[in-house]
Amino acid sequence: MNKIDQNLLKNNIILPEPASPVATYVPYNISGNLLYISGQGPFNGNKLITGKVGSELTLEEGQEAARLCAIMILSQAKKACGNLEMINKCLKLGGFVNTDDQFSDHALVIDGASKLMISILEDKGWHARFAVGASSLPLNMAVEVDAIFELQN
Repeated sequence: MNKIDQNLLKNNIILPEPASPVATYVPYNISGNLLYISGQGPFNGNKLITGKVGSELTLEEGQEAARLCAIMILSQAKKACGNLEMINKCLKLGGFVNTDDQFSDHALVIDGASKLMISILEDKGWHARFAVGASSLPLNMAVEVDAIFELQN
C-alpha cells in the first residue's frame, strides 16, 4: 500500500465516485505535466451540502464542506491519473464560499480543503491558494474548490 493510500485509510477516507459535470465542461484536463481539476462541490454521500456559510451554515460546517470538496478533487485526480502516486505536487487550490457580504472568514473555510490536501499528500500537498466569497454558487452549494497539480513525468 502506497503512502497516499495509507494516509487516506488513516483519515478514514474512501474516495467516492467522481462527480459528473453539471454543465458543458470536463471534470479535469491534463496538459503536459499539469492536471487541472474543475471546481468540485461538497458531497456527503449523494447529498450536496448547500446554503450560505455564516448565516445558514456555521464556520465549522463550511470547513467540512471545503474538506468534502478536497476529497472530490482527489477522486477526480485518481480518475485522471489512475493512481494518486502520479501527483508530484499540489500547486494551487482555488476556493469559493457561498456567503453574504457580512462574512469575512473565507480563508478559514477553505482551510478545510487545504488541511485535507496536506494531510493526505504530506509535503506534496502544500500549495498556493485563493479564497473568496460569492453571493451564490451553482446548485446553491456551500463551497466550491478547484485544483492544479503537477504530475510526475
